[in-house]
Amino acid sequence: MIPRLAWRNIWRNRRRSLIVLVAIAIGLVTLALTDSVYNGMMVQMFEDQVGTHVTHLQVHRTGFNDNKVIQNWLPNRERVDSLLRTDSRVKSYSGRAVAFGIASSASNSSGISIIGVDPDAERAVTTIARSVVAGSYLTSGERSTLVSRRLAEKLDVGLGDKIVAMATTLNGDVGADVFRVCGLFETASSEFDRAYLYVPLPYAQEMLGLGDGITEYAAMMHDPETAGQVRDRLREALGPQYEALSYAELIPMMVQLMEVFKQSMIIYYIIIGIATMFGIVNAQLMSVYERTRELGILMATGMKNRQIVGMILLEAFFLSMIGTVIGLSIGLGISLMLSRTGIDLSIYAEGLTMIGASSTIYPVVSIEGIINGLTVIPVIAVIAALYPALRAIRLEPVRAIQYV
Repeated sequence: MIPRLAWRNIWRNRRRSLIVLVAIAIGLVTLALTDSVYNGMMVQMFEDQVGTHVTHLQVHRTGFNDNKVIQNWLPNRERVDSLLRTDSRVKSYSGRAVAFGIASSASNSSGISIIGVDPDAERAVTTIARSVVAGSYLTSGERSTLVSRRLAEKLDVGLGDKIVAMATTLNGDVGADVFRVCGLFETASSEFDRAYLYVPLPYAQEMLGLGDGITEYAAMMHDPETAGQVRDRLREALGPQYEALSYAELIPMMVQLMEVFKQSMIIYYIIIGIATMFGIVNAQLMSVYERTRELGILMATGMKNRQIVGMILLEAFFLSMIGTVIGLSIGLGISLMLSRTGIDLSIYAEGLTMIGASSTIYPVVSIEGIINGLTVIPVIAVIAALYPALRAIRLEPVRAIQYV
């Protein structure tokens, strides 16, 4: 009987109940959209950084990540190769020769990071091959280079033009080689585009005097969550001469940014929760005052205090749950629609690329966000209804019956 009474009591004053429902629904629509848009931005930024170059795991000689000089080349690469190849959690990996240097053209020059890669292995590890916007990807056996569109504009070169790459060799001399531009790529990060240049690994090794050596292995996992496990296994197997680093250590700022996003969503929930709390308290207090005589009769006929409290709490729960379901459904529907079309923020493209974000944001709906939306507001509403419920049970039946 109590749930039935609670349900009927909600609609005794339809206008007030609808106002509260609309307020809750609007709050949930805002929460769902905010959560999915920010989540989509974080996921895209993370995938762009990991997929472009960082990957899930990197293996170097100890100290290379802090001091990326060619002298910190990776010893006994066959041992590392064997460990990565035999680990079922590793999806793909690629050996690289990384060095700081200068890229020069007939018009200009720029400081860059020269990345020597096996074209086929790198294709399976990063998204660089899919980021080519003009020309073609690297081909093994050709003295070619893949540069970004931004770097090409700075050097004033185009497809087929020559670039001279120079870097310090293993023995301390200056190594140089001439490469022909085979393709232009473009990523979400303008900083990355200005700083990286790709060449086939054998020519990078020859220019740097590395022989068949490399400076790092980059690996992708089937499940990113296992990167830490693979890192620990490599550290144990390889010893202190090597450093194995997961993406959490390679891009700590990105990981912290994602954590800040989660914390900021808590603030949004608190704001919407406080607004809901005031609405519920106001609606339930007015309901209690309007039903003072009725409550007095119920108490006089034997209804217990806990039943009255339960009835008022159920009213708040039903009201908040209806508003939550409606608002969350609308918000998720809009988010899912935008996840296919994307939100075009091209007018802010320059600023977004500076922080490594794409100019088109695709919202991502998370299970965590849905659960939070379905639980937080109803729980807050029930807590808010405690005060009106306590006011109700403090009524004296005789006086309440005489209340007009």
